[in-house]
Amino acid sequence: MGTTTKPGMNRDAVLWSASEGVRGNRPVLVMLHGWSYDETHLYRRLASRLPEEVVVASVRARIPEAGGYAWFPSSGKPIGNPQPQVANAATEDVLAWTRTLEAPSIGLLGFSQGGAMVHQLMRHAPDLFAYGVSLAGFVVDDHQPGDATLAKTRLPVYWGRGENDWVIPDSAVDRTERWLKEHATAEIQVYRGLDHDVAGQEVDDLAAFVAEQNGQE
Repeated sequence: MGTTTKPGMNRDAVLWSASEGVRGNRPVLVMLHGWSYDETHLYRRLASRLPEEVVVASVRARIPEAGGYAWFPSSGKPIGNPQPQVANAATEDVLAWTRTLEAPSIGLLGFSQGGAMVHQLMRHAPDLFAYGVSLAGFVVDDHQPGDATLAKTRLPVYWGRGENDWVIPDSAVDRTERWLKEHATAEIQVYRGLDHDVAGQEVDDLAAFVAEQNGQE
């Protein structure tokens, strides 16, 4: 198998909001950036806006591309419709690391391709995660055994996207909306004037969602 489909996750590149010695028994939020970015992108924008109790672990994607990194290569499938085998290889790689974490709860937050990873991680390991935040993300056109579990447990998911986001095609948006209605307790927000980005009221809303999931009003 080629290196574009199964490179290893760089565990040394994980960016933490707290050092190992002071993390203690605190909840963890795993961040997954979008195409062409790296582990600093969401971290710099969002980590300071989240509850102090939550330890952020921002992960670098697997594939070097476009001056940054990608979970799925830009070639082979159109945006919003990655090859399931590529998405699943990336998911299993992140899961292998996530299962080493010692935390009372683990949440997920991702942007664009990282948002797709949020959904796919939950589908692969529905009992491992407490909630998900998908920002301009989408659901991979795939079927996983965990879908049946999620249809019963209905984990909380915040899905935020911009009204002017022309990057993610309508077919992927429609697929994601259908999947969330069937498999999650979903808070769905569409932001007027926002394009393929995370900004403004959306940041306040996602921070409030994360606080609520961690018992903070």
